[in-house]
Amino acid sequence: MSLYNRASASGRSPLDRNVEKTDREGLLPFFRKIHDQHTIDKLTFVCIGTDRSSGDSLGPLVGTMLKEQGFPHVIGTLTKPCDADHLVSYLERIPQDHHVIAIDACLGQQGSTGMFLTAREPLTPARSVGLALPSVGHYSVAAIVNERSPKPYWTLQMTSLHLVMTMAAHIANAAAAGFGLRAATPDFPDGYRFRY
Repeated sequence: MSLYNRASASGRSPLDRNVEKTDREGLLPFFRKIHDQHTIDKLTFVCIGTDRSSGDSLGPLVGTMLKEQGFPHVIGTLTKPCDADHLVSYLERIPQDHHVIAIDACLGQQGSTGMFLTAREPLTPARSVGLALPSVGHYSVAAIVNERSPKPYWTLQMTSLHLVMTMAAHIANAAAAGFGLRAATPDFPDGYRFRY
């Protein structure tokens, strides 16, 4: 289960000034800044989640879309999810000279669903459900797919798949445009077809 438990989801986190809450418009500048500092061949995307829960499928959906866009180093796709059982072993395979961009779904405050938390720092998967997993990434994007509740597993299971797919497409589209793999467009990206 990949829950990202920031103190916040309302503007910048009071715990860390490197975290910014944004809509999809803020994703492109975030990825462009990373592109300005790192070449695509020295970056690895780690897309955390599972295909067994609608809310938690954001990571594997993004990973699949990033591979289809032409990113060479992507961990976590629909065919090979990077879930809690596989996270540590996958992280051990990342070359030492790579910078990591972590992608995950999270639950947020009321009214924040559909927003993104971007950060120049790692995220910690599954913290809000009590799992002890390592923090991941030099950079991170957490998509707020639903509101926090006393039953986070149930909330993720009941999350709109349409919302998750839309948010995943916005992340993948912004990353591809930010790294020059496709033109930036304000419209919803069309035609994601998943090849198995």
